[in-house]
Amino acid sequence: MNNWAAIAEYVQNQLGADKTGHDFAHIQRVVNLAKNIVKSEPTADENIVVTAAYLHDVIDDKLVDDTAAKQKEVQSQLHKLDYTSKDIAAVMDIITHMSFSSNLKHHYSLSIEGQIVQDADRLDAIGAIGIARAMYFGGHFGDVLYDPKQAPRTDLDKKHYRQHTTVINHFYEKLFKLADLMNTPVAKRLAQQRTAYMRNFVQEFKDEWHGHH
Repeated sequence: MNNWAAIAEYVQNQLGADKTGHDFAHIQRVVNLAKNIVKSEPTADENIVVTAAYLHDVIDDKLVDDTAAKQKEVQSQLHKLDYTSKDIAAVMDIITHMSFSSNLKHHYSLSIEGQIVQDADRLDAIGAIGIARAMYFGGHFGDVLYDPKQAPRTDLDKKHYRQHTTVINHFYEKLFKLADLMNTPVAKRLAQQRTAYMRNFVQEFKDEWHGHH
């Protein structure tokens, strides 16, 4: 017996009004991707995977001001749902260490469950939906769509990564890199397809921008 329905309800209450691309629809896609990936990883605990997939954005510092308080709230919710202390620790370890920005300078060694959730989240950041989410996120924060004079940044740490740039630069600074950072064979395969789609889009975008058609 799992408590996924109760977890889902809690997360929907937390993120239901999100307008940055980290809404409950994103959560549901990540959960579904994680459920598919876990089928090919027999040593992984599916309950930990699905729980972390639901909760991964609730404590995200992009979305909440007081992450420490939110982490305590999440732990309390899991405790109420009869998760063991060991399972709560496993979930918290995943959701506090899996983000792209947290791994820019030091690669954190995630459990197999964490690797699956990280892959699922990153897969939803690329491909056709990834393109739409990048545009949606940039529009929400008033980012410039594209500036040919503004080169993509390199060697970023978390502080500089979080400073906004153009939407198209985000593809170079993060999205194109994700395929090489996938952990599981299933995710690596899907990521190659989605990345090729994004590269074609960005090339077409630039061609149209510069009037090459």
